[in-house]
Amino acid sequence: MGLSDAVEVPQPIKFVLNWGRKYSLWVFNFGLACCAIEFIATSMAEHDFIRLGVIPFAHGPRQADLMVVSGTLTDKMAPAVKRLYEQMPEPKYVISFGSCANCGGPYWDSYAVTKGVDQILPVDVYVPGCPPRPEALLQGIIKLQTKIQNESLKERYARVPLTVEERPAVAAGTS
Repeated sequence: MGLSDAVEVPQPIKFVLNWGRKYSLWVFNFGLACCAIEFIATSMAEHDFIRLGVIPFAHGPRQADLMVVSGTLTDKMAPAVKRLYEQMPEPKYVISFGSCANCGGPYWDSYAVTKGVDQILPVDVYVPGCPPRPEALLQGIIKLQTKIQNESLKERYARVPLTVEERPAVAAGTS
């Protein structure tokens, strides 16, 4: 029986499996600029996203569930980000953190800047701001956890790997 032959699991089992995945997110932070400092501030005692079940520093991409891309992504750095994303095991999620990661930010018209991380990776949650406050990242993580909790395991594993067009994105600044 392959992944595409998976049957829908009963609701109590789905709840337990999704609950376990949503409260044990190992984060691979790809910090490229000033937004990375705000990511670090979110992991410190005042904001403490560990209380939400987010482990801030995975040892590498093969141990990570969540990639947070924060800062200006250049065209030269884009293949490295994509390669690291491909090394992450399924299920994997991406948060685009900050205006530069979302759309290029104030550098959008530069010839060397990728116009958003969603040009190369499927993004699950966008966190707007320049730089976003730690509270915005906390809200983005909660949005991602809600998405994970409501995820159908049958649909999730029947369509692996997902393309950029197939993954719906959620903006953290909207409700």
